[in-house]
Amino acid sequence: MSGALERSFKVLEYLADHPEGVPLSGLAAALEIPLSATHRLLGELTRCGYVRQDAHSGYYLMTIKLVSVGLSFLSRAGIVDVAQPLLDQLAADSGELVRLAVVDGEDLTFVAKAQGARHGLRYDPDMGLSVALSCSAAGHALLSTYPEDEAMALVARKGLGRPQDYGPNAPTTFKEVMAYVRAAGQRGFSMINEVFAPGMSAMAAPVFGADGGAIGVITIAGPVVRLTPQRMEALGPTLLAAAREVARASGASALFKRRA
Repeated sequence: MSGALERSFKVLEYLADHPEGVPLSGLAAALEIPLSATHRLLGELTRCGYVRQDAHSGYYLMTIKLVSVGLSFLSRAGIVDVAQPLLDQLAADSGELVRLAVVDGEDLTFVAKAQGARHGLRYDPDMGLSVALSCSAAGHALLSTYPEDEAMALVARKGLGRPQDYGPNAPTTFKEVMAYVRAAGQRGFSMINEVFAPGMSAMAAPVFGADGGAIGVITIAGPVVRLTPQRMEALGPTLLAAAREVARASGASALFKRRA
């Protein structure tokens, strides 16, 4: 049963990355699951409403039911209600994309955002994705809150990113990752330039719970031509103040309160 459940989640994750849909054979080959087993999984997921089969192409697609479940959880947990006004203000102050990621075990997932750029270049990636800890400002900010040996162990478990999958400056060794992490710990917030994506800079600060542990991370991201190292240094106090405000307001969220 646990094997089937794990395979079901792998199917959903793969379909989430292919919104145009995929054929049964392609899905089975990509996930290295026998064709008959893949067909059974898709049948169950279709019956439960999480997957549908296109009547014309025969391709399998993910429905929005799982998205609805996630949005319902966020709504009831009160995360967005608590953070959104603070994110909106930070976006207005910075003129860039601001996002909040929530710590969930060893994972970090973006759950809310505010776009401060009103004209020109705008950076606005997908939400709801897990953060790559080794090559993101949010990941470096979170890792900076751990003892160094724990941070390195977490990076080892999660793995290193490849520059071809991220930005040209993505760190490819533990030593390079920890250099970013140590710098983040020293200044109180992280800074990256073309690490997560080409042409993009970002900075991030952890949000601490009542017990002193990180419960989330706030990021500011934008084009390198606008969000320069000097601009990020200047925005540092504003970002840190916003992180403290979210921390103070976190008690109003059922999810944050449970982790505080």
